[in-house]
Amino acid sequence: MPYLLKLLSICCLALATGCASLPAGHVSDERDPWERYNRAVFEFNDNVDRAVIKPVAEVYRDYVPNIVQTGLRNFFGNLRDVIISVHQLLQAKPGEAATAVGRVLVNTTLGVLGLADPASGMGLAKTNEDFGQTFGRWGVGPGPYFVLPLLGPSTVRDTVGTVADFSFDPIGSVFEESAARNIAYGLIAIDRRKDLLDAQSTIEALSFDRYSGVRDAWLARRRSLVYDGDPPPLPMKED
Repeated sequence: MPYLLKLLSICCLALATGCASLPAGHVSDERDPWERYNRAVFEFNDNVDRAVIKPVAEVYRDYVPNIVQTGLRNFFGNLRDVIISVHQLLQAKPGEAATAVGRVLVNTTLGVLGLADPASGMGLAKTNEDFGQTFGRWGVGPGPYFVLPLLGPSTVRDTVGTVADFSFDPIGSVFEESAARNIAYGLIAIDRRKDLLDAQSTIEALSFDRYSGVRDAWLARRRSLVYDGDPPPLPMKED
């Protein structure tokens, strides 16, 4: 975690000296008051992604056996279910918390330390919660949109939540050596990037301004996640 924070700090300092220009016909969005800076970080992330992360994700998808990909995803997902159960309790959802605990017990035993996911076949559905969502359920507003170097789209609320997520992530307890922990986080990032390979082409095809397309899609998805897929109507804007 300290290494990651140092790396992000260096990236932020490097990007703070220059801001991207806005496209022709640009219309400002009140959710994105730091748009010039965010666009510069978005471009930086995109260059790193195209040069390094995307090619690695493609190799991972095409050459790593599916059984290995699935096993790794299940293993790390089982660790995440531990903290997810805590988030469900913090969000006053005891039934969902019990389901998450049940998933951990079943997958750790019958699933051989989480490498398999028999819990899903038993009706114990997988959910995903994090500190950003928990803060949102507590009534904390998202704040301005904020693109993090390397990590991508976020908001002020979710950035604070990301720091808390890293601090309480069970992976840090399982992999005490920093090298092993960094490899684990790297595998998780590659697996998540693999899932976005097809979605990226869709966004690029549908959006004239890819930055705005990614921003709007991400904010809509995060809002949906905070309210478990049933967000309240947005307030009407006055003319």
